[in-house]
Amino acid sequence: MGKVSVAEIKELMKSTGVGMMDCKKALEANDGDMDKAIEFLREKGLATQAKKSGRAAAEGIVTAVVNGNTGVLLEVNTETDFAANTDDIKNFVSAVANTIIEKNPADVEALKAETISGGTTTVGEVLTELAGMKIRENIVIRRFVRMEGVLASYIHNGGSIGVMVKLDTDLPAEKVAEVGKDVAMQSAALNATYIRREDVPADVLEHEKSIIIAQMAEDPKMASKPDAVKAKIAEGKVGKYYSENCLLEQAFVKDDKMTVQGYVDAEAKKLGGSIKVVDVIRYERGEGVEKKEDNLADEVAKMIK
Repeated sequence: MGKVSVAEIKELMKSTGVGMMDCKKALEANDGDMDKAIEFLREKGLATQAKKSGRAAAEGIVTAVVNGNTGVLLEVNTETDFAANTDDIKNFVSAVANTIIEKNPADVEALKAETISGGTTTVGEVLTELAGMKIRENIVIRRFVRMEGVLASYIHNGGSIGVMVKLDTDLPAEKVAEVGKDVAMQSAALNATYIRREDVPADVLEHEKSIIIAQMAEDPKMASKPDAVKAKIAEGKVGKYYSENCLLEQAFVKDDKMTVQGYVDAEAKKLGGSIKVVDVIRYERGEGVEKKEDNLADEVAKMIK
């Protein structure tokens, strides 16, 4: 088994569309023989899927599963909405989510190497068979996050958006479940950039203030005011930025007379305890897929070191 070059791996990837590690293994197993390596990949069913891998997979399912104090938010992409709605894909996504909860893999590649929940083969092998033999579309396990603690989730529109919320509370998890779900729904609906104002980077705030000051310079009534006065006015107007971009300061979608923080505090008081929103993770199906670009040469070089 000889060492293979970056050029050889790139050539095999280009001709088959198969991933770097599989191409490297195929070439090593066949002493660098390109034709045999292609045949090797076809025999394993990898090339069947990979020929389709150039097509954007931006449909699919975002799911959230909470099991006790462990939860997972997962996105699996397909090329078409039709495929995403098949039982095969739905069952696969459910099994993958359970695998993440049970095995706690470090990343997507580690996940693919794990035996799938309820099965005897790996997640990667099931994915290859599903994509190449059944669905015949490019299928991508795009991302996931596994969380522990008091968790609540919300899935919008059958899997177009998913949100997982982590709470810090001295109340039983079942008592705060509705509060967590409401916060998750808020995130799904209005997609705040930050959770609280303390999370907003200083440079972002300065940029917002500079925009406000520039706007005042264009306003005849404001332009003549001293810079110190303008700066103070800009500081005050930043409050609007917080109310639009910080989840806990947004108007609560179920009652816009209060903020989300106000709602959480009111519910905590009603329940006789404390509730704090610790973390909020939001996945929107396919977001940014078309923008992703990889430097193939660099990635291949890293893999064969």
